[in-house]
Amino acid sequence: MSGHNKWSTIKRKKGALDAKRSKIFSRIVKEIVIAVREGGQDADSNPRLRMALANAKGANMPKDNIQRAISKAEKDGASLQEITFEGYAPHGIAIFVECLSDNNKRTVSNIRSIFSKRGGNLGTNGSLTFLFDRKGVFTVEKGELDPEEFELEIIDAGVEEFEVEDDVFIITTALEDFGAMQKKLDELGIEPQSAELQRIANNTKALSIDDAKQVLGLVDAFEEDDDVQYVYHNIEMTDEIATALEE
Repeated sequence: MSGHNKWSTIKRKKGALDAKRSKIFSRIVKEIVIAVREGGQDADSNPRLRMALANAKGANMPKDNIQRAISKAEKDGASLQEITFEGYAPHGIAIFVECLSDNNKRTVSNIRSIFSKRGGNLGTNGSLTFLFDRKGVFTVEKGELDPEEFELEIIDAGVEEFEVEDDVFIITTALEDFGAMQKKLDELGIEPQSAELQRIANNTKALSIDDAKQVLGLVDAFEEDDDVQYVYHNIEMTDEIATALEE
């Protein structure tokens, strides 16, 4: 399994174990608000909203919560801003943080503080963008689907990687094929557990287990902040590190 998919799988398992459902719901609500603000309430003509709603369903968010988020967009959507941060964790690991915030000053202060307290350094925007490629990543419940037949069904929609992990398929596409894969899954009547545009490291760095745990402690600190949506890094996620994190 590729490194970024190892990390996605670990996060999914940790999320289930730690019951971070309120944080997950909060993140999805913000995604819905931004999507409605940018493209309106019609999911058929708003790909970003379609993605957010798919993530809401995949996270088992109640319909009432989803509807409140859509209504919330009309009055609160204008206050949210998309902000990104780039910097280095200890041991030279690149960190990319995506936020949605209604208070830019607070968010900048919090992100800078987390970097500083955990031995990292906040850099300038654009300094690390070249280290990450934006990809579409879909997680689909295996259910009764046959892996080979399913892969053949979706291959023409732009599959770059197709991996089987436990009870799910993890599908990676190029950024420009994200919409085509969304449409193909819709045609097949398949609702993914998640559909995300992720930043995938194109050049990873090997660390010892202890050093990796230190850096991933920094990642966890970011993810616990209410303004943070996603955090990306370029640690080479080996089987040994994955096993150590699951213990």
